[in-house]
Amino acid sequence: MLELKNISFNVSDELGEKEILTDVSLTLEDGKFLVVTGPNGGGKSTLAKIIMGIQKPTGGQILWNGIDITEMSITERAKLGIGYAFQHPPRFKGLSVRGLLSLAHGEDLPEDQCCAYLTNVGLCSKDYLNREVDSSLSGGEIKRIEIATLMARDLKLAIYDEPEAGIDLWSFNMLVESFKGISKSRKESMIIISHQERIMKIADEIAVIANGVVSKKGPAEEIFPELMSQFDNTCTFR
Repeated sequence: MLELKNISFNVSDELGEKEILTDVSLTLEDGKFLVVTGPNGGGKSTLAKIIMGIQKPTGGQILWNGIDITEMSITERAKLGIGYAFQHPPRFKGLSVRGLLSLAHGEDLPEDQCCAYLTNVGLCSKDYLNREVDSSLSGGEIKRIEIATLMARDLKLAIYDEPEAGIDLWSFNMLVESFKGISKSRKESMIIISHQERIMKIADEIAVIANGVVSKKGPAEEIFPELMSQFDNTCTFR
């Protein structure tokens, strides 16, 4: 179980100190799927990075299965089964897609398993297995490959930062189906930062973060209709 207790995060610049997150408290039960949504600049991605350890909170506490991980490094959290998919994934010249998937898994992956992970994120696996994870790949391709690497790991908590960004509609449909499958298996917890209606619909819970605070949180079947009632058919939540 993940517990965030009174998390705050401040940054300083020439204009002074700015509060990005204020007293954020959230709980995610094992095997649950949480979507964090809200307006741009509200602190969603910052919260995801704090959970992974990419950024350190200026206040509050993070507990993972009863263990205080607030001061733990990214590596220590990864060893506990926490994984993160960046909104803008890194590239690795000289490393093949198959090599990256095997590295994420912790041992050499058979070709058929690599193909299955790539198919789940909407990629024609035979065309990608031996390609390098470099600048020859488009933004959408590299995003899907990174998501496949998280699927190849034995995670207890997977965090996805706007997985739909830069992905075409067909691939997005494949991703939604993949997230549905992961959620149904209940083998790992998921946090997805997203504005997409179809992703919010399949979540167990939705948390809305705006201006650095949690304005709403609850079962998706309760929060989703509330959100939709606030926006017309042209809103960014679709």
